[in-house]
Amino acid sequence: MTTATETIRPPGRSLQRTTRTAAPTIRILIAEENRLFLDATFHLFGMIRDFELVRGVLCPDAVVDEVRRTRPLVVVLGTGAAGHSRLDLARKVIAVSPLSRVVLLAVRPTQALVDRAVAVGVLSVVPTHAPVKHLIDAIRGVADGLLTLDASLFDAPDTADRILGEREREILRLTAMGMPIKDIATKLFLAPGTVRNLTSSLIKRLGARNRFDAVRIARECGWL
Repeated sequence: MTTATETIRPPGRSLQRTTRTAAPTIRILIAEENRLFLDATFHLFGMIRDFELVRGVLCPDAVVDEVRRTRPLVVVLGTGAAGHSRLDLARKVIAVSPLSRVVLLAVRPTQALVDRAVAVGVLSVVPTHAPVKHLIDAIRGVADGLLTLDASLFDAPDTADRILGEREREILRLTAMGMPIKDIATKLFLAPGTVRNLTSSLIKRLGARNRFDAVRIARECGWL
């Protein structure tokens, strides 16, 4: 059984020999903590003639070392890196392998997130609700060194104001500082029960595992 700290190596395939004669291969490393998504993506990409899967990485802490060692042309950073800033991870990947191009997957990409990602050096942000063809086209685009972004990311208004109120943002900011519920309540002149209820609502609304994961999601969406 493969553990979360191991990497997935693609099996040898005659397909790769055919690929090299048909078109230049795009060497890809995929980083994703969700094993099911990682396995499914490996299986799919393994059937694409111009894709060569060099590694699948389950543990975010192993990504930079694997990129340094394998020097992929494209690095796909998935959504699962709980407790890790994927923008910081993207920055580190580009620092150790400047020729590698980064594609970032995001559950709720906002224009603020896209702007921050592009500033770091990411060449594509792909929503997880997009068709798989969008991800394939994004990989091919960034492999050519092109900034490849879905126009719909800029057409939709930023949803921060609709999803988070100012009071909720403040709770998340104080949570990010490590404050317990009781101290947040004192700081905001609220009852502890009110803060607990607001925090529970935030966790549910953002699809987070806990209040600190809610902070991570809000940050990655550019809402804090």
